[in-house]
Amino acid sequence: MKKQFIVLGLGSFGASVAVTLQRLGCDVVAVDQNMELIDAIADKVTYAMQADIGNPELLNSLGSRNFDGIVVASSENLESSILATLAAKEMGIPYILCKAHSARHAQVLRKVGADAIVFPEEEMGRKIAKNLLSANLADWIELSPDYSIVETAVPKQWIGKTLKQLDIRKTYGVNVAGIKEGSHVEITPDPDMPLKAGIILMLIGSNEALEKL
Repeated sequence: MKKQFIVLGLGSFGASVAVTLQRLGCDVVAVDQNMELIDAIADKVTYAMQADIGNPELLNSLGSRNFDGIVVASSENLESSILATLAAKEMGIPYILCKAHSARHAQVLRKVGADAIVFPEEEMGRKIAKNLLSANLADWIELSPDYSIVETAVPKQWIGKTLKQLDIRKTYGVNVAGIKEGSHVEITPDPDMPLKAGIILMLIGSNEALEKL
């Protein structure tokens, strides 16, 4: 059975979440007050409608008790995002993810029922900054404020050596979660296989250890 989500607010973040969820096989209801944004996404999601996301009756009208989760993606109108979060919590929607405008806004959203808070612009800025620090860095995915997964090209000094020889966990305090070679991903790499130039290592660990590495 398809998972069902509601996305409230169709700015760049909300629209991206809605379209991606739809592409991943979910049913998505997208809501915004701006009719131009509704028209732009209408053929990319299950259902798009114009409405005030702060209206407490909106979720009732959508039969929201049947949804698996809600994304409150509008943060500019603090009152509307707080009211929408509170309404979702009162209706018993299992998972509530909210975009926050500030730390104070995030604190209020958590108190009224948000399960997860995101700061998309801030998080993207940190990711881009980390990627700029190293030409070898392919991607940096934050798992939490303290831990991340990094995809990086094999350091030159590691080429020809095996994972067993390098003992990366003991030496650097990070774990090898997998190896990518072209489109192939190996999540249980052979510890005795010499590392080759051109492959990508997927490393997981504390941000401090990854930054040192």
